[in-house]
Amino acid sequence: MSNKNQSRKIILQIRLFFRRFPAIPYLAKWLFISSVIGTCIGIASAIFLLTLEWVTNFREVHIWLIALLPLGGFAIGLLYKHLGKDIEAGNNLLIDTIHQPQEIIPFRMAPFIYLGTLVTHLLGGSAGREGTALQMAGAIADQFTKPFKLNEPERRILIIAAIAAGFGSVFGTPLAGAIFGLEFFMIGRIRYDAILPAFLSATIADLVTKLCQAHHTVYSIGVVPEVSVLTLLYAILAGIAAGLCAATFSRVIHFVSSQFKKYLTYPPLRSLIGGIIVALAIWLIGTTKYIGLGIPTIIKAFNEPLPSYDFVIKMAFTILTLAAGFKGGEVTPLFFIGATLGNALSYFIPLPIGLLAGMGFVAVFAGATNTPLACMLMGIELFGQECGIYIAIACIVAYLLSGHTTIYQKQVIGEPKHSRFANLKGKRMNELK
Repeated sequence: MSNKNQSRKIILQIRLFFRRFPAIPYLAKWLFISSVIGTCIGIASAIFLLTLEWVTNFREVHIWLIALLPLGGFAIGLLYKHLGKDIEAGNNLLIDTIHQPQEIIPFRMAPFIYLGTLVTHLLGGSAGREGTALQMAGAIADQFTKPFKLNEPERRILIIAAIAAGFGSVFGTPLAGAIFGLEFFMIGRIRYDAILPAFLSATIADLVTKLCQAHHTVYSIGVVPEVSVLTLLYAILAGIAAGLCAATFSRVIHFVSSQFKKYLTYPPLRSLIGGIIVALAIWLIGTTKYIGLGIPTIIKAFNEPLPSYDFVIKMAFTILTLAAGFKGGEVTPLFFIGATLGNALSYFIPLPIGLLAGMGFVAVFAGATNTPLACMLMGIELFGQECGIYIAIACIVAYLLSGHTTIYQKQVIGEPKHSRFANLKGKRMNELK
């Protein structure tokens, strides 16, 4: 009896301890879950980055592959029409799942978006990788909902953590990834109940991706001037330009997409026609500078003057590619557009070219996705804290100036950007006129 009493006492003390410190079991639970999904997503991101680098290099050696872009688009269209209708919404499906969880996200979203993105890049489309990383992450993580017996609020947190892990690992920016996961689905608000899983998952996924020897691009801003009233005014001007550029991109891509759907009702035909237009445009301009990720040009934007129209051409190629139904993401093209826009601003704004490119890099992204906090952290993680004040100003101004536009149509307005738009609170972006 004494042993039984002793055991009961110990159990009672443990229960009392956990009641007094309820954060400990919560911490242990999400540390375990975040470790599992962070590891899986980190491995998936590493495989994606390594294969994406390979297909990009292969395409640049075999330029003739671009002639096959229309056929590749037709194949992607067929795949999604017959087997992927329920996952075609992509990132917007993830946002819907956070706001109103329904059925488990089909796992096939991960291999479908992966293959579609590789085909797009192999054959010369202008697309990014963020959409792929997020969709792969969300599809992988949601498969653990039932095994971990997560309830509806916990499932929301799981998807947020997965998005944080996907973003942080594919760009090598775990802090920005965590905030992006918390910020991107609702404008003006952050879910603090998901802050621990988001940071844990993003950090673990980034570590795993690096352990798998997947490399991230290194950017460098050479000179950062001391902060003064004049330099802050210049940063505001750069933010205004970035915000207007972001709003233009968001509006035009949705308009072109709607026109493709209106006049070409058969999805594979949209991709076929879009592929023909993009392939012909590449042939006419005689360069592959504006297709794929465009990383070499982004790096150049930080170091040397480029043609002032580079950002316009990249915008056109990206809009045509994605609106026609090719797969990938908008974010890395937005980095290209922003960096080359900043480079072009150096003709008018007397700030170092690298600083302007860096501000444009993250500010256009902030305006197009309505995630200013994530973009501030991304700028600091990528370029260093010395440029932090300039990055922050550019991102905030771009966020405000882009208005209620976005590349993610299912974002919900948690807090309007201006008090005069208080009536928009709670609405989805695709509901706005």
